[in-house]
Amino acid sequence: MNILYIHTHDSGRVLGPYGYAVPTPNLEAFAKQAAVFRNCYCAGPTCSPSRAAMLSGTYPHQNGMLGLAQRGFSMDYEKHLVRFLNRNGYRTVLDGIQHEAGWYLDTKRGAETIGYQEEISCLNDGYRQEDLTEWDKKNADRAAEWIGNYDGKKPFFLSYGMYATHRRFPDVIDRDINEDFVLPPGPIPDSRETRKDFARYMTSAKSADLCVGRVLDALKEKGLMEETVILVTTDHGLAEPFCKCTLFDSGIGVALLIRAPGKRANGHVVDGLVSHLDVFPTLCDLLGIEKPGYLEGVSAVPMLDDPEAKIRDEIFAEVNFHTSYEPIRCIRTERYKYIRYYDASYLRINQSNIDESLTKDYFNERGLKEQHKYEEALYDLVFDVGGAQKLSGASGVRNSGESTCSPAGPPFAGNGRSHKEWGGFLFCRSGRSTGRNALRQARRIRRTMCRR
Repeated sequence: MNILYIHTHDSGRVLGPYGYAVPTPNLEAFAKQAAVFRNCYCAGPTCSPSRAAMLSGTYPHQNGMLGLAQRGFSMDYEKHLVRFLNRNGYRTVLDGIQHEAGWYLDTKRGAETIGYQEEISCLNDGYRQEDLTEWDKKNADRAAEWIGNYDGKKPFFLSYGMYATHRRFPDVIDRDINEDFVLPPGPIPDSRETRKDFARYMTSAKSADLCVGRVLDALKEKGLMEETVILVTTDHGLAEPFCKCTLFDSGIGVALLIRAPGKRANGHVVDGLVSHLDVFPTLCDLLGIEKPGYLEGVSAVPMLDDPEAKIRDEIFAEVNFHTSYEPIRCIRTERYKYIRYYDASYLRINQSNIDESLTKDYFNERGLKEQHKYEEALYDLVFDVGGAQKLSGASGVRNSGESTCSPAGPPFAGNGRSHKEWGGFLFCRSGRSTGRNALRQARRIRRTMCRR
């Protein structure tokens, strides 16, 4: 059984198969043939830690990839999926982006470090960052050509990685996208600046979708659809404030689509909790290869056999470094999420860990630098639906919701204002709570985190 691994940068779940009005028809067509995991979460919402976690089946603090590979962080590459597959008779091929070794545009050196047997990417010299989606298209052609020439002697693992939807987005908005009639996803406010920024994201996503279609068409033309496990995912949420490099659902929630030949979940959505760490053991089971002992994840094959199945009660995620140090941990169950910031000496918004953008400018012009974070907080994700936005009092506590749903973004403390208290926010460091159940949930989740 072959493996085709298709991945974007920084897309979260803001794609057509997840209900967003983003022009991704090829992904939507593929979703009708694949299992669409609606509740998959990465283990670390920055590029290199997320990918290293998924491709080793271990958490960033275990594998060593605490921050970005191009900033000097690395991992135990012997535990990388590529080397594991090399040892099990696979032909491993890199086309385009990887982000687990060195500078992600230095594809040859990255492939050598990780252990890929072949590297087929086009040269990327001379491109502006805004134009690297064109490089993606050339690499899609390379992947299609490689598939067309595949000799069938060994099963393959082909990694096709795209620059899209990483910043910088294309600066020319696609002619079919009208920036006046788009709606930025939560927790991004709707404004002229954020609509323009999101239209550029949509342009990048549309380009990525064309590439996905090109590669999948090549697989179909070669007659390999029923001989290949197809995995489509991304590393973390959008490169926006309160998304990438945060542990809110808008940061750790990721698209995950898996098509495994003959599985009942193909063409269905799967609602159970899944971690990126579950991908490695899932592939092992699908390929019939014994799982290595270091894996932290759980096989999702039961979910592929039965879309109603559940394999875990909670997921864990972490941040250590992006461009600067910001240690954070979270645990998320189906209903609750607990987040803790471990650097209590700095509870302001970490500006260096937010990519430059029109959206960041919008927030900064409205006082982002004055906002504070809670050292720890517990959220009820059922009632965290936003809407209770009335300002009142001056207790220094703002109780909006968890950022994936609330237009106002995540809760902050210390800004001299408060939102009217409502159901989504249950507990903060000060002990403020909506009831005893919140405290019981906090204690249970803390105990679970301590066991990790």
